[in-house]
Amino acid sequence: MAGRIACLGAGRMGRGIAHAVAYGGHEVALLDAKPRDAQRFDQLRGDALSEIEGSLSMLAGLGGFDASAIPTIMGRVSVYPLDAAEQALAGADIVFEGVPETREAKADAFALFDRAAPAEAVLASTTSTMLSTDLAALTATPERALNAHWLNPAFLVPLVELSPNDATSDEVIARVRAMLEGLGKVPILCRAAPGYIVPRIQMLAMNEAARIVEEGVASAEDVDRAVKYGFGLRFGVLGLLEFIDWGGGDILYYASRYMREATGEQRYAPAEIVERNMEAGHVGLRSGQGFYDFSETDAEDWRRARLSAFLDMVRHSGCLKPPVV
Repeated sequence: MAGRIACLGAGRMGRGIAHAVAYGGHEVALLDAKPRDAQRFDQLRGDALSEIEGSLSMLAGLGGFDASAIPTIMGRVSVYPLDAAEQALAGADIVFEGVPETREAKADAFALFDRAAPAEAVLASTTSTMLSTDLAALTATPERALNAHWLNPAFLVPLVELSPNDATSDEVIARVRAMLEGLGKVPILCRAAPGYIVPRIQMLAMNEAARIVEEGVASAEDVDRAVKYGFGLRFGVLGLLEFIDWGGGDILYYASRYMREATGEQRYAPAEIVERNMEAGHVGLRSGQGFYDFSETDAEDWRRARLSAFLDMVRHSGCLKPPVV
């Protein structure tokens, strides 16, 4: 298990991360990134601890874990004022930065890390908009810095997108990955690019859903039912690229061409990699090669495993009915 964890910024993201790491057995220090007088800090401290305890109580109430563990978990969380930064960051193995999304706030936070954090500590920004390659210039030790983009609510969603800068060491990536996996999180690695992975995909999907309503194609309620019981259910089992390989890249290729011609919108055109795969005959499972290599895969076993997972999802949705006999 990694050592002590610190969160630089005691707002919503810092509190969510503190919940997750304390639940996972780590001592965690929440450091207020704003200067406040004693009265205002006491208010912030109380609000932060109350919010974390409240989210723990909610999950326990939903059957997530035994509520008797809450006092032990809360005992691992400390909240510090800005003028106690050295004390808050002392012994920290990883410092998650969660200050507002402005370059000025990031610069102040990175300078504070450089001044007060231990020599071997990792600085993991949680920015959802800035690139690790841009932020690297704000620290004297870019080799110990990267982005770790948690998805809200941070204490519940497993995925964390890790995005190193050009100087980030492999050892730092491995340390952060191991700590997150120890919490039950699912860290993935992506190159520094606008939108990362999830925000980039969901931005397109959300805008397209809004356009469907705007064009009068369907109501907001039916669009969301389509997502919950179709789109989301399927992609909760198969990733987007895995789904392409399941059905066949040729289906996506021809459907995309049709949509582009029918709507006149270039956004529906097939991606170049889909066109290249078509030219090479790499259409997925049935050809043995697509985005994934299926040359050593037993296709029937693979399908059965995925269908079993689909069945579990349908059962969980409440839509699985017994047969009429």
